[in-house]
Amino acid sequence: MTAWHVVLIASIACVALKLVGYGVPATVLERPTPARVANLLTVALLSALIAVQTLARGTAIELDARIPALLVAAVLYAVRVPFVVVVLAAAAVAAAVRAVT
Repeated sequence: MTAWHVVLIASIACVALKLVGYGVPATVLERPTPARVANLLTVALLSALIAVQTLARGTAIELDARIPALLVAAVLYAVRVPFVVVVLAAAAVAAAVRAVT
């Protein structure tokens, strides 16, 4: 099995899962539990993506300038600083940490 076979099978599975989702009645999705799970699942997946993109390098965990930059971005975002300023500040922190080390 080549990588293209895996990509095609995964694509077909994603489309099939999406089509199954269209078949779920609206009354099921309007209940409190599925709505809450959907909201929490989105946050959990985004958090996992951020963690993997920040800490992973290949198959190893790497602690470098991205961690302080992420912490600065999280603090600035929590105090509702405009997104452009958050990105620029995080980039500046990463650059400063890399320059020092």
